Amino acid sequence: MSTENILYIILAGVVSILLALFQYKYKAKGASKKNALFDFFRFLTIFGVLLLLINPKFEQVKVYNEKPNLVLAVDNSNSIKYLNQEENVTTILQSIQSNKTLQDKFNIDVFSFGNTLNTIDSLSFTEHQTNIDKAFKELGQVYKRTVSPAIIISDGNQTYGNDYEYAANKYNQPIYPIIVGDTTRYSDLKLKQLNVNKYAFLKNKFPIEAILVYNGDENVSTKFVVTSGKNTVYSKNLSFSETDNSKILNFTLPANSVGVKSYRASLIPIATEKNKVNNSKNFAVEVVDEKTKVAIVSSVLHPDLGMLKKSIETNEQREVVFLNPQEVVSQLNDLQLVVLFNPNNSFKTVFDALKLQNKNKFVIAGPKTDFNFLNSVSEYYQHDITSQTEDYQPVLNVNYSSFIVDDLDFESFPPLLANFGEPTFSVPFESILYKKVGSINTEEPLLATFEINERREAVLFGENLWKWRAQSFINTDGFNAFDNFTGKLIQYLASNKRKNRLNLDYQSFYQGSSNIIVSAQFFNKNYEFDANESLNIILTDKISKTSKTIPFILKNNNYQVDLSTLPASEYAFTVKATSENISKSGNFKILEYNIEQQFLNANVSKLKSIASKNNGSIYFIDNYEALIEELSNDERYKPIQKSSKNIVPLIDWKYLLALIALTLAIEWFMRKYNGLI
Repeated sequence: MSTENILYIILAGVVSILLALFQYKYKAKGASKKNALFDFFRFLTIFGVLLLLINPKFEQVKVYNEKPNLVLAVDNSNSIKYLNQEENVTTILQSIQSNKTLQDKFNIDVFSFGNTLNTIDSLSFTEHQTNIDKAFKELGQVYKRTVSPAIIISDGNQTYGNDYEYAANKYNQPIYPIIVGDTTRYSDLKLKQLNVNKYAFLKNKFPIEAILVYNGDENVSTKFVVTSGKNTVYSKNLSFSETDNSKILNFTLPANSVGVKSYRASLIPIATEKNKVNNSKNFAVEVVDEKTKVAIVSSVLHPDLGMLKKSIETNEQREVVFLNPQEVVSQLNDLQLVVLFNPNNSFKTVFDALKLQNKNKFVIAGPKTDFNFLNSVSEYYQHDITSQTEDYQPVLNVNYSSFIVDDLDFESFPPLLANFGEPTFSVPFESILYKKVGSINTEEPLLATFEINERREAVLFGENLWKWRAQSFINTDGFNAFDNFTGKLIQYLASNKRKNRLNLDYQSFYQGSSNIIVSAQFFNKNYEFDANESLNIILTDKISKTSKTIPFILKNNNYQVDLSTLPASEYAFTVKATSENISKSGNFKILEYNIEQQFLNANVSKLKSIASKNNGSIYFIDNYEALIEELSNDERYKPIQKSSKNIVPLIDWKYLLALIALTLAIEWFMRKYNGLI
């Protein structure tokens, strides 16, 4: 409390005494014991009111003990069930959770992990992927500033994500792996990896790379076979030894007909082999009869050019060529789409040829664009001409209707550099992305599309798209999300199909271990997104002839249905709207593959490495009780005494208000009782 407040409180006490004495000594006739009592209560009342006006502040210090955290992270993936360790894992978890000594010493927090990290409810061991890297990253964020040793109950086999050793090293806490699974090494042949393109072109041959691995001490002979249905399309005899324990095969297969073609690659198992599941792998290739050729036309160098080529060509159906404005006209007949980057006067013949042939185009207009020229050749939009530039951040238009656009967290993307000013359109158009300046959302288009005279066009008012792709990688640990967005835009612009009220987004085939999501958008008659429609998907298994109906759920700006629980098979489906007679059908195939069954042993070396680097130690199923004893006796994990100091104003002290009310009430009743009122 400050000196100033102390002086005010003393002054308040003096004033209270004087006012009370004035009331019951000076004005009252004579002095009595009753007046002295009245004087006391009046003093308390006035002094309490003045204290509230002064409102001094007091420091309130609380001292408490904070126990360290004990983090339990349990592998909930399908590999635990495949290795027959469900009961052991459950027993270990319950034993640690219920241990009284550990409960007294730690705050025990329990998580499960598969593809994601979750607070535990129950263990099912049904997760199709194991991402230990992500689990350590998220635990590192949660327990960044606390003492939180971690117990990892797992076989240590990761199927998705970066090497988890690096994330574990950044956890900065002791790690104690409890290793589940068989640690004995057996002779094993394994089809470790199969590299094949998703698409192939009719009458061509598509390349395949197979990486084959042998673990064992003896010399063995086997055969690698690729079959399609009952037909063998490729085979090769192989031999392995302890030193010659890996092979890389490169070969090609013909693409003779259009459609999804399924294959099975297999290594014939040896007699002593225990795990035969990892000897085979199904794969598929979609054979198409045409390729989309996209030309990027530019007279300047810019990082966006390389980024666009890389992003567009992630789909093997597309090929990107760089042309200058003088070269493109002679090759226009071979192109399905032309991207015009920062056009200027040298693009005059290109625009004339595109108009003459009614070709689709994508214009990217940045600060290096000659807007006098662009306005002169653009029939359907104009842009204000200024020399000033501005940074515009993107905001997604959730009602965009031409194709399904996923929200990539666009508002986290860095701004694009663009010319200041507002574009105006003379034809109906749709904005995919709006401009945002600072914290102000505008209705001005940043990326827009329109259709006129059976021609599709898109225009982006800004450059530095390469920063968006980089930010997408930071957000999602990969380029797939941004490349899918680019691919959908290119697919829309390279086609002239009429707009539909029901749009679907799905793949021709899925790996059995992947998430199978079918997305849909439904629009009313004005092509505005309808969030009130009920969509259902009717699935028919072509092999078993069984059918089921599953409803879509609304998520952000589209409808989605998760089909990840479907078994491997071929499916036909129809998506129907319940309120209108609108439907769309398709087919897809789920390939049989469970990546969690590819491991025969626990990854002891990896788990031992992270324990050693993080000042922990490893344990096995049969000696996990020793870990409980070690944690109970470890002097590093002691409660920390902490204090918190709060500044509390007197006005928040409710007892003072009650005291004022009480003294007033007592004084009033005493005066009433003595006939003074």
